[in-house]
Amino acid sequence: MTPEAPSGAQPPEPEKPPAYAAAVDLALRVVGGVLAVVAALLTAVLELLFATVRVGGHLIGVSALIALVANLALSWFAYRAVGKRWAVALPALTWFAIMVVAAGRTDEGDLLLTGDNWVGLATIVTGSMAFAIMGFRLILSPAR
Repeated sequence: MTPEAPSGAQPPEPEKPPAYAAAVDLALRVVGGVLAVVAALLTAVLELLFATVRVGGHLIGVSALIALVANLALSWFAYRAVGKRWAVALPALTWFAIMVVAAGRTDEGDLLLTGDNWVGLATIVTGSMAFAIMGFRLILSPAR
């Protein structure tokens, strides 16, 4: 049997973590944010590569599906890795920047995403909506 504390006694205070724990935590959060940005860059390039995939001469839209799933996952990862709600903006801004550059003409007149390609437009819409949905969910969720 363990001895019980007297009824008026205060519970013992929890131990404080070592001094280096805060530095390690901050470093891991920064690395998580950097990974979210790099992953957003890679998935945006992957989506651009798949925007022109055709089966039997018809565009199949796999890029829009990749954008939806990848951007939801990136948003979740950024929030969990950094631990702050604003972290969803890290991959979102990176992804948006890549899409803006891809939609513009180069000096030679080349385009990566064209206005007459429904897959490119669907990719931009679904990818944007994925980030918007996750951001909205985080805004509405109660603080921990």
